Amino acid sequence: QLQASGGRLVQVGDSLRLSCAASGLTFSTSDMAWFRQAPGKERELVVGINWSGNKYYDDSVKGRFTISRDNVKNTVYLQMNSLKPEDTGVYYCAAKGKYFRTYNYWGQGTQVTVSS
Repeated sequence: QLQASGGRLVQVGDSLRLSCAASGLTFSTSDMAWFRQAPGKERELVVGINWSGNKYYDDSVKGRFTISRDNVKNTVYLQMNSLKPEDTGVYYCAAKGKYFRTYNYWGQGTQVTVSS
């Protein structure tokens, strides 16, 4: 189970931190990611961190977003800085075992709205 939290309405240029608490899976050997679904668009991968700490960032968020994980708290974080209106969407936390190709655990989503 993945429980995402932290989304809210913010202004352009603000910062926000999302959290995703995991349970019922072996967190330390799981790859974790945040997906975003903007209004009227398909869900897309934004950032990811694999079980060994390697990170992936979509070009649209490089230099502004930072993903991190705490294997003691079984939690993954997404620090979002310099937020833009195009960052608006529902952010979903996802997980998969390190040998799996697709994400098979999903959180319920948390809404981030960036207002100009």
